[in-house]
Amino acid sequence: AQARPAAARPVPVARAYRFELVKLFSPWRLRLLILACWVGPALFVVGVSRQSNLPSDTLFGRWMHTTGWAGPLVLLGFCGTWALPLLTSLVAGDVFASEDRLGTWRHLLVAVRSHRRIFAAKAMASLTVILLLMLGLVASGVAGGLLAVGDKPLIGLDGHTLAPGDAAGKVLLAWACALAPTLALAAIGLLGSVAFGRSPMGLLLPVLAALAMQSAQMLPLPVAVRLALPGYAFIAWNGLFAQPQQLSPLLIGVGVSLAWALVATALAYLLFLRRDFTNPSNDGTGRRLLAVGLLPPAALLAATIGVLAVSTGATGSGIDQDKVQRSLATAFGHLYRLQEQQLHRPPVTEAQLRTAASCSKSDGLTTAEGPGNDWRCTVSWHVPGVAITGSAIYQLDVTANGRYIADGDGPKEVNGYFLVRTPDGDEPNPLWQFDGNVDLLPSH
Repeated sequence: AQARPAAARPVPVARAYRFELVKLFSPWRLRLLILACWVGPALFVVGVSRQSNLPSDTLFGRWMHTTGWAGPLVLLGFCGTWALPLLTSLVAGDVFASEDRLGTWRHLLVAVRSHRRIFAAKAMASLTVILLLMLGLVASGVAGGLLAVGDKPLIGLDGHTLAPGDAAGKVLLAWACALAPTLALAAIGLLGSVAFGRSPMGLLLPVLAALAMQSAQMLPLPVAVRLALPGYAFIAWNGLFAQPQQLSPLLIGVGVSLAWALVATALAYLLFLRRDFTNPSNDGTGRRLLAVGLLPPAALLAATIGVLAVSTGATGSGIDQDKVQRSLATAFGHLYRLQEQQLHRPPVTEAQLRTAASCSKSDGLTTAEGPGNDWRCTVSWHVPGVAITGSAIYQLDVTANGRYIADGDGPKEVNGYFLVRTPDGDEPNPLWQFDGNVDLLPSH
C-alpha cells in the first residue's frame, strides 16, 4: 500500500519570529523612527541645555544647566506623555492590522500553519522593536546630557544632593520602571490591532488610552483610583529622587501596569484564536469585542481600585496639610544648606536648622487639603549663633499627582531671584523656585 505523506509541521516560533522582524524592519518608516530615537533625544537635550531659558515647569528642567543627569529625566517625562504611547501605537497597534490591509492572512496561515505561533511571533517581534526604540531613547538622552553638561551631582525632589553615581543609577532605574506602563500600552495596542482589524481605531487605541489616563491624572481623583490606572508608573518614578524614597506608589504602579499588560495580551490572544480567517470580509470586529475586549479590562480596573482602597487605607486626594508642611520643610532645609555652600558661608546641618513649615489653603477659608495653586506657606528655621528665627514665605502650586512648585515670596535676600556664582557659572538662587513631591499614600 502507498504510504501517506507526512503531515506538514508548523513552522518553529523562532523562524516565524525572525520572519516577523524582517517584515517590521522592511518599511523605511520604521528605520527612520529607529534613527530618530537613537539620535533625536541627544540633539534635544544638548539644545535645551545650552539655552538661557530652561523648561522650569518640567520636573528637573531647572537643573539642566547644572548636571547632565537632569536631561534624561526631562526626556522621560516627555516620552511618558507623548513619545512612548505613539511608538507603541505605530508598532504594536499595527502588527496585526497590517495583514488585514494587505490581505495576506491566508498566505501567512499556509506558511506558518499555527495560529498560536503566529501570535507569539508577532507579539515578540513588536516587543523587540519597542525595546530597541526605548533603549535608543535612554542611551541618546544620557549621552546628550553628559556631553552637554557633564557627570555632576543632581538635586533631588526634596532638595538633597545625589552624587553622580547615585544619580546615574536612579535615572536608569526610572527608565526601567517606565518599561512596565510601556508594556501595558503595547499590549493594549496588540488588543486593538486584533480587535479592530484594518480600522484605524486599532492603531490609535494606545494613544487614546494614554491621553485618557493623562487626563484622569490631572483630575482630583481618589488615591486608589489614581494608582489603579496603568499609566501611573509614568509618574511614580518621581519617588526615587526623594529621601526617603517613595517606593510604595512606584511598586504599585509597576505591578498594576504589568497586570494590565498580561490581561490585554491574553485577551488579544483569545480574540485572535477565535477569529474566522475563512471570510475575507471579517477583520475581527464584532460583538465579541465588547464581551472579550472591554468588559475584562473594566473588571480589572474595578477590582484593582477595591484592592488598593482596602490594602493602602488611602482616602481622598492623599494631599493634606501635614504632608505638604513636612515635604516643604525638608526640601527647604536641604536647599538652604546648598545656598549656604554656594555663598561660602559656614556649613550647618538640618538638625541645627530645625526647619518647620506652616501652610494654609485659600487664606484659611477652606480645609487645607487637596491640589491647587492657592497654598501659602511660611517656613521658619534657626541659624546657630543667631537669636532671631528666620522665616520665608512660599506660594505653592500643588498638582493632583502630588508634585508641587514652590515659588519664593520673600524676603528677597533669602528666596528672591538673584544669581549665585558657582564653579560651573552663575546659577539662580536655589531657594527661589524649586520642585517637591508629596507622597499620596498614608505614612505608617
